[in-house]
Amino acid sequence: MTARKEILFLAHRIPYPPDKGDKIRSWRLLKHLTDRFDVHLACFIDDERDLDHRDFLDSLCASSAFVRLHPIIARLKSLPSVFLNDALTFGFYRDKKMAAVIDRLCKHPLAAEIAFSSSMAPYIAAPVAGRKRIIDFCDADSEKWRQYALETRGLLSWVYDREGKALAQAETQIANWADASFAVTAEEAALFNRRASIRNHVDWWSNGVDTDYFDPARVVEPVATPCDIIFVGAMDYRANVEAVFEFVRDVWPKVRTAAPNASFAIVGSNPVARIRALDGVNGVTVTGRVDDVRPWLAQAKIAIVPLRIARGIQNKVLEAMAMAKPIVVTPDAMAGINCSNDAACIVQRPGEMATEIVSLLNDRDRRDAMGAAARAAIVESYNWDDRLERFDAALDRLKL
Repeated sequence: MTARKEILFLAHRIPYPPDKGDKIRSWRLLKHLTDRFDVHLACFIDDERDLDHRDFLDSLCASSAFVRLHPIIARLKSLPSVFLNDALTFGFYRDKKMAAVIDRLCKHPLAAEIAFSSSMAPYIAAPVAGRKRIIDFCDADSEKWRQYALETRGLLSWVYDREGKALAQAETQIANWADASFAVTAEEAALFNRRASIRNHVDWWSNGVDTDYFDPARVVEPVATPCDIIFVGAMDYRANVEAVFEFVRDVWPKVRTAAPNASFAIVGSNPVARIRALDGVNGVTVTGRVDDVRPWLAQAKIAIVPLRIARGIQNKVLEAMAMAKPIVVTPDAMAGINCSNDAACIVQRPGEMATEIVSLLNDRDRRDAMGAAARAAIVESYNWDDRLERFDAALDRLKL
């Protein structure tokens, strides 16, 4: 029997549990790789609750190493990057303990080094003869910061603009030295490949959904206070915070005028102060972190994703659709997701969103039809094994 090849897998956040966007993708990629290779995992842990999952990942991998990352300290450590012509992102994740861990793991006879996200790429920037280097960018993070700069004024706008430019330059350099690199959608890959100085084509592979897990027929435990409308997402992430706050400010009053008893649940971890302040006001519930989002989705009538700034593919959209929810979304939130018009309601303006939500609240048959079409689209096209075929094809080209 041929011995399995060894690889190194680096992640900027522990890839388990798959309870937020980047961790869903990193977990699926890691699990897929362990079916084929002996994987040495090194990752940061930025949430103390995730320490409980180290033993599980250790049992899955050939070896695993976890380095505690304290976000406040990391932010302070990143500040000198402003004077070093470097991206703040790289300063944030530059860590002596992680560097020592990776140096030790690189003494294994590795066939490849895989970095999940551009922030971990500097750890494998030095080439090793006979060893492939693979980057999963997921998103073009530089574009996110550019969009933030356009949405902000003053010093923060300058900081965001600088970060976007520094990251764009670094992303291009990383893609040019990598043996293979990926984005999460064809559209996101195109952002890289349009750059004049790109020499190595950035490929893509898209996210999927575990439709056995996200299946409304399997959810039996009800939530204590079900709500009509639901938004699911990490509530300390700027794009989510702004989307929800603006929805409550601009759309929700119109919905409540037409449907005075309507209720709205904001379901997600670490809600910031201005989101927590919405709890209990005008039919709004803020849950904070929940162990399982499926009961909340199952009992909601409508899911919304009103993002104005969105990168890559939105797992929250895929999961809501898999749960057979009619979904009202902005165009940015549907980027990279292919489905017919009867499976999602895409709106441009706050007034349109309010109108569609009220219409769906008053029409159960339409809700059921949209939900059924949404789940059918996900089951047909967003299986994880199918999504990972493009990644496997690249591994085969590299003879891994």
